[in-house]
Amino acid sequence: MASIQEIATAAKESASKLGIKKFDIYGAVTDQTSVQVDKGEPEQVKASNLSGVTVRVWNDENTMGVTSTTDVNSKGLELALQTAYEASFFGVKENVPDFSPEATVKIDVKQEEKAEPASVSELIEKLLKAEKDVVEAHPAIESVPYNRLAQRGIDKFYLNSDGAMRSESHSYTSVFLYSKTEEEGKKPRSAGAFRLSKSLSELDLDGCIKETADKTISHLNYEKIKTGKYTVVFSPDAFLSLLGAFSNLYNAQSILDNQSLSKADDLGKEIASPLLSVCDDSLHPANIGAETFDGEGTPTRKVSLIENGILKNFLHSAGTAKRMNAKPTGNANIGAKVTVSPNFYHVYAGAPAEKEFSLETAENVVFIDDLQALHAGVKSLQGSFSLPFDGWLVNKGVKTSIDSATVAGDFLEVMKSIVFVEKEPELTPGGVCPRIWVEGLSITGE
Repeated sequence: MASIQEIATAAKESASKLGIKKFDIYGAVTDQTSVQVDKGEPEQVKASNLSGVTVRVWNDENTMGVTSTTDVNSKGLELALQTAYEASFFGVKENVPDFSPEATVKIDVKQEEKAEPASVSELIEKLLKAEKDVVEAHPAIESVPYNRLAQRGIDKFYLNSDGAMRSESHSYTSVFLYSKTEEEGKKPRSAGAFRLSKSLSELDLDGCIKETADKTISHLNYEKIKTGKYTVVFSPDAFLSLLGAFSNLYNAQSILDNQSLSKADDLGKEIASPLLSVCDDSLHPANIGAETFDGEGTPTRKVSLIENGILKNFLHSAGTAKRMNAKPTGNANIGAKVTVSPNFYHVYAGAPAEKEFSLETAENVVFIDDLQALHAGVKSLQGSFSLPFDGWLVNKGVKTSIDSATVAGDFLEVMKSIVFVEKEPELTPGGVCPRIWVEGLSITGE
């Protein structure tokens, strides 16, 4: 790919040739290699190089057109600028997107060097060993039907006709293992684990193998659970799944589109237990693929969403910030329509708890490890959910796997029913979060 400087020069030349005064370009190039194995044999090797740029052009009447292309040479850019310019005359007249006022603000973040990618043969060898180790951990573990070891390098950039120019690159490696058991007269049981790091050499493969095996073994002796109300402990992953499913709560675009559980004047309102605090923080030191700017070139930052239970801020693009008299937060994705999404959650304890809880001493609490079918079981505008889950009934430290059950509730009630936020955070793909204790949730056994 051409350098950002070359793309900028080519874009400026094409724009002045076409008589275009105002435009911006966001682009990303992703190199990815992933491998999967099956019963001691390599099953699939995928390598891809995807590049894409989004070009926006404003005409003299200040309406805007957008086009996307994978062709970043000077001919491709000229065609994209021309197409976006022609489309601009059919653009919306109200709330026309504009440059972010922060697209030229200096970013003081040290750029990371991309890690040298490992060879495909090394990836296969590591994954085959991981599969073998999981299967050998217990006679009942029959296979690891879902597994993937992937490495990815990303270069992205943003530039506009006002002189904004930003670029960054990073790389990361991830592994996912998901096992399945076969035992006579018993249902197959499954469990999985995930790890992420900057490079293959730093990846905690052993931890992933051990977690997958331990969880799977802990599900072998399962029992039905009585339907009723329980105190539920959400794993970090499970809690972040719920938080993500109802992220319209603090998404300014959703609020303006009347597709949210919040209204514009809800800031300052208590929406959760004072024990809970939540930030969106792309630059959190634990975030492996930390992005320093969004699709509009706005620098990312730490945005406090919920502080001691109080709704503090919404996530904004340049457009939503202008309409709501706020500042853009670095959460915009550029496209035919600008959308807003969280970057990386940081959940932590707010006000100190009156009583501390522990799985070692608690009686008959449900520990939910993993929520399933979020696409089907969440009604994000009603605030309700009913979801199957993997988990255990825990009684004074003794875990008994739950055969199959669903958890149901109202998300805003769940947030207010939090009785304890543990201190120890865990890193998940979506953020950093400790275990969260919620009382009085409905569990339905089969």
